[in-house]
Amino acid sequence: MIPLVKPFIPPREVLIPELEKILYSGYIATGQAVDDFENDFKRYIGNQDMLSLHSGTDALHIAFILAGVKPGDEVISTPMTAEPTNTAIAMMGAKVVWGDVDPRNGLLDPESIKNLITEKTKAIVFVDYAGMVGDIAGFRKISEETGVPFIEDAAHALGSKFDGKMTGCNAPYTVFSLQAIKHLTTVDGGFLAMQNNEELDRARKLRWFGLDKKRSRLENDITEVGYKYAMNNVNATIGLVQMQYIEENVGRYIANGKYYDNELANVDGVTLPYYYPGAEASYWLYTMKVERRNEFIKMMEANGVAASPLHHRSDTHSIFKESRRELPGMEEWYSSFVHIPCGWWVTEEDRCKIVEQIKKGW
Repeated sequence: MIPLVKPFIPPREVLIPELEKILYSGYIATGQAVDDFENDFKRYIGNQDMLSLHSGTDALHIAFILAGVKPGDEVISTPMTAEPTNTAIAMMGAKVVWGDVDPRNGLLDPESIKNLITEKTKAIVFVDYAGMVGDIAGFRKISEETGVPFIEDAAHALGSKFDGKMTGCNAPYTVFSLQAIKHLTTVDGGFLAMQNNEELDRARKLRWFGLDKKRSRLENDITEVGYKYAMNNVNATIGLVQMQYIEENVGRYIANGKYYDNELANVDGVTLPYYYPGAEASYWLYTMKVERRNEFIKMMEANGVAASPLHHRSDTHSIFKESRRELPGMEEWYSSFVHIPCGWWVTEEDRCKIVEQIKKGW
């Protein structure tokens, strides 16, 4: 079975010696390896105002704090995402207000949120779902008009671009996940990218109990509650080795995705997603809409190819029952979208086989 997701782990002879060095160095917590990995990742993204963290969820939490979200506030979000995007809002004691999605691609629609903004709205969070880039121009315009900052959840979108600039350079706050099955994994990890350099020092303190690590603990004065969100040297060492392969691996996701875009464009029963002007996807999952989805999935699996919607819509969880409302775009999208394998493990032979099976029908 060609899987839908699969972690990339560097060759044993490359990774294990580096792990052994760090494990027996006596420095396995946060140290030089974390700094080195941060610097490599910053160069790749092209943004120096970035912070490594223990997870993408930690990055979301800090982004909401920096945006000024407090208990009783509201955050506009999308139901088409993995759970942490919205459980992180609940962690803040804030209320999720559901925007609707564009039924052409499942991404949060800026037009759907204009009338949802109130004096309680402190942030807008959208997701570059499956590696498709959200309507950044639309959110930027709303943010400029209302003063409400937007947060780009790019957990699925490492290596994507908007107007030629890497994701991580286009929003006030951008969140990356380095969890097991993402484009790049450190087993667990994350990054928070910012556009305001003045917020970086505060974010660093929030990452480590509210302490300023540039000063000794004897000289510190905690002025704001912080958290234990720092990455450690072991995860960072995995990340440093992974950076040797990032261009090749992300490039394979993108090459496979563009192949599907070309080959499936006019296939009966298939509707390809709409990409916004200026957006360049990184295709963490290849996403499309199909007629008779259950039959499509059964046909693909019978031919050795995993296919699935994968994510459960967030607005149906009991924790968000007070936020429920009619979302016609979501209903349309959710009834027919599906993912097929697109990652680094999908060979040219594999992708040809996948396209041939789809063209035969179901």
